[in-house]
Amino acid sequence: MVCLGNICRSPLAEGIMRKKLNDFNINAEVDSCGFESFHTGDRPDQRGIEVAQKNGIDISGHRARLFRVADFEEFDYIFVMDQRNYADVASVARNPHDMDKVDFIMNMAYPGSNTPVPDPYFGGRADFRKTWEMLDEATDKIIDQIINIKL
Repeated sequence: MVCLGNICRSPLAEGIMRKKLNDFNINAEVDSCGFESFHTGDRPDQRGIEVAQKNGIDISGHRARLFRVADFEEFDYIFVMDQRNYADVASVARNPHDMDKVDFIMNMAYPGSNTPVPDPYFGGRADFRKTWEMLDEATDKIIDQIINIKL
């Protein structure tokens, strides 16, 4: 899960996905990161922590980290939140195989739409709730896909 600073959207996506993987007893690695270093080592935005807690998920232990080229090897899928994140990931991809792993997270719910998940950082709590709802919908589809692959 990739966003700009790894303190708003991608930690929420990671937290939601971890819970759903656990709920379905699916053993899979999930992580999140960003491309801007100004929040490296920081906790998620407090508003994100709150919306996650209201939905039974604790993301307060998360610490922001930067995307690493090694993430292309470590993960089967790399989900981005918007066009800027996609361009950032593409800028460090070594080959077409790396980019085969990359997609907009909302394409899981709306294939081919490249719908961005708006960054709620400069918004209010309602923006974080909307972000949660979008990511919850997309991660449902990811879980469905994983279950179908396992069948």
